[in-house]
Amino acid sequence: MTVILGVSAFYHDSAAALLVDGEIVAAAQEERFTRKKNDAAFPSHSIRYCLERAGLTEKDIDHVGFYEKPLLKFDRLLETYLSYSPSGFRSFRKAMPEWAGPKLQLRREIRKGLNHQYLGRICFCEHHQSHAASAFYASPFQEAAILTLDGVGEWATSSMGFGRGGQIELTHEIRFPHSLGLLYSAFTYFAGFRVNSDEYKLMGLAPYGQPRYVDLIYEKLVRVFEDGSYRLCLDYFDYPQGLRMTSRQFHRLFGASPRQASEPIRELDMDLAASIQKVTEEIVLRAASHLYQLTGSENLCLAGGVALNCVSNGRLLREGPFKQVWVQPASGDAGGALGVAQFMWHQLMEKPRTVSSPDGQHGSLLGPGIISDSNDSSKSLANLLDDVGASYQVFSQDSDLTSYLASQLDEGKLIGIARGRMEFGPRALGNRSIVADPRRGDTQRELNLKTKFRESFRPFAPIVLRDRVQDYFQWDPSHESPYMLMVTQVNSAVRKQIDHALPKGLDRVNDIRSDLPAVTHVDYSARLQTVDQIRNPFLWRLLNQFNERTGCPVLVNTSFNVKDEPIVCSWSDSLACFLQTNLDTLVLENFVLEKSQQQEVDSTKLQAIRDLPFSQDRARESQQNLQFVMSLTCALGLMSVILWYRFQLPWLSGIFLSGN
Repeated sequence: MTVILGVSAFYHDSAAALLVDGEIVAAAQEERFTRKKNDAAFPSHSIRYCLERAGLTEKDIDHVGFYEKPLLKFDRLLETYLSYSPSGFRSFRKAMPEWAGPKLQLRREIRKGLNHQYLGRICFCEHHQSHAASAFYASPFQEAAILTLDGVGEWATSSMGFGRGGQIELTHEIRFPHSLGLLYSAFTYFAGFRVNSDEYKLMGLAPYGQPRYVDLIYEKLVRVFEDGSYRLCLDYFDYPQGLRMTSRQFHRLFGASPRQASEPIRELDMDLAASIQKVTEEIVLRAASHLYQLTGSENLCLAGGVALNCVSNGRLLREGPFKQVWVQPASGDAGGALGVAQFMWHQLMEKPRTVSSPDGQHGSLLGPGIISDSNDSSKSLANLLDDVGASYQVFSQDSDLTSYLASQLDEGKLIGIARGRMEFGPRALGNRSIVADPRRGDTQRELNLKTKFRESFRPFAPIVLRDRVQDYFQWDPSHESPYMLMVTQVNSAVRKQIDHALPKGLDRVNDIRSDLPAVTHVDYSARLQTVDQIRNPFLWRLLNQFNERTGCPVLVNTSFNVKDEPIVCSWSDSLACFLQTNLDTLVLENFVLEKSQQQEVDSTKLQAIRDLPFSQDRARESQQNLQFVMSLTCALGLMSVILWYRFQLPWLSGIFLSGN
């Protein structure tokens, strides 16, 4: 038995993934356990879960891989700061303390994170190799072209290559500071959203605007070539050396300063979102067309943060040269943990690869069940619910449960589902989801404003039975979208119904679509998730029974969380979120809780249970912080003494310089 642990950490979306004899056993993001959005800390909780899932300990690990090369990234940072010196000093001063700690001593940090039980070598893979591996090895293709696009890894920001069997090769790349991902993030920042977190909000805002700035972007900001390569005009950006994404010249170009998060969204923000979205799509299409000419493959694998732009993915599938497109569900940095583990198994250890059908991602249901953390493992779910005073009913058969839920949905109830293994990646795919009836006009507003507590312009995704998708959407039946990573248009019949119901005189952001079906956006688009019996039989059964009851094989699906919080992980996360929102029903495995019957829940005890797994971690973290401060103080004191002697006693200077 060969056990490989993959790790991504210290930038954003830390994660761990575990392979046993080349099979994916588990993968999870650290934020789900710590409840810190986009947590960048070492993924100790994720590693613990992965090992427990496999019934292993740190001593059983044969190989450990890290998803990028820290020294190569440090080389890029130093060269960039030197190139922009002295203007980049503030950014340099902010970044260096982090690099003086764990980032340049990753071997030590990894061994410490594994309780010093792992004594073997640690493999460092290039960032875009990890992305490429995560996309190709889990795909359903024996051979495929590979395209990775993100902000930046070490130096590369975009890569092209090819995979066949168990081997991949990246042949072309674009290097920092020229980056499609950072270009998109610059507009995310200017529109008042968070970089490396809220790019999807900019994508959701784009349909409300007009792409009136496309020509200006091409003229001033980015030069795009026929092969999809590009160069940015860096005068308009501050990210290479500063603490902001955009420069004053960028602000003068568009006649405004970046929007503050507390300020209302401007028409300028909507139009810029529409414009950069269109530019991004055209760059991706050009790059894919060039890659097709290079490889001649009919299959394409995508990964990297830009691959989470499902509008671009949908257009690439419709208009691009490839017959099949497969996108890694965890395309961001979290997926790098899976990619480096697979790269080590297939590429470095030269182990053969067997292509899986429908793919090798196992529905991306690779995370823990709802009672998987160590503090809950000794008790049943019934005991846990009894301990906090929850009222529930239990369904012994899944068919009875889905029938009951279908009737609840038909009555307009909002249902939170937390059952089975958690999704790996940013999308909730049915196991940590909120579902609702898409036919009701008030569903979108209810979910956005009273359940998720988020911006009213944000759309929701439809989940639909795969064999019924053409009844509602413009979709080729030979394709599928199981991971909610493709956007398509509703078909003409549905569009006519929407137009007939469209109220007049609506505000572009705050009111539009409030009385329309809940799964379509303002431009008649929908972020599609097709559901089949293999990947998620429970969700497939629920859709079938809702269809039998209503004649509609579609439901609204959104992630089970509130604004700025990670998707729920445990039973206690789910119960707390359920009690704090306007959800009507909660499903925990085969237990069903109704909001109207939860008056006896002890919220104080529930919160104590949620805090318990992290109390020891917080104490350990506090001790480590104290040790770091003491070490840094001693180092600075020693340096001050050396410098004082060097300048006060000239004869010591010669000794220091000569080394004698």
